[in-house]
Amino acid sequence: MANINEVDSSALINAASTKLKEAGIPKPSYVGFTKTGPGKERVPQDENFWYVRCASILRQVYLNGPIGVSRLRTYYGSKKEHVVRRHHHYRSGGSIIKDAFDALEKAGYIKKGKKGRIITPSGRAFLDKISNDIIKKSGA
Repeated sequence: MANINEVDSSALINAASTKLKEAGIPKPSYVGFTKTGPGKERVPQDENFWYVRCASILRQVYLNGPIGVSRLRTYYGSKKEHVVRRHHHYRSGGSIIKDAFDALEKAGYIKKGKKGRIITPSGRAFLDKISNDIIKKSGA
């Protein structure tokens, strides 16, 4: 039985995002029109951005839980480009993370704890099953 530490993170997130899309995780209407934070110049160009971000958040809760919106805002933040001044780190927007938390809670993959969101046994099983599928496909 493999866990998420034994597979490549990008392969896990891509596979989990397609499974979340098939599961029918609701996508907010504003996702295609807003930037992800003040450090970005444009909206995300990927059509599946919402599902990739939900899968990435689910992985972060699995690895670092309990975790909250504030720590994930720092994690998903970026540097803002300046012409004259030095670059500074800007935190990501929090509403996308909060809505992803709500969608994953409604699906039963995470739950709210005393110090942040923690992964449920069904969420752990969901990611472990995807990890096993990735290992089987790679032939290891």
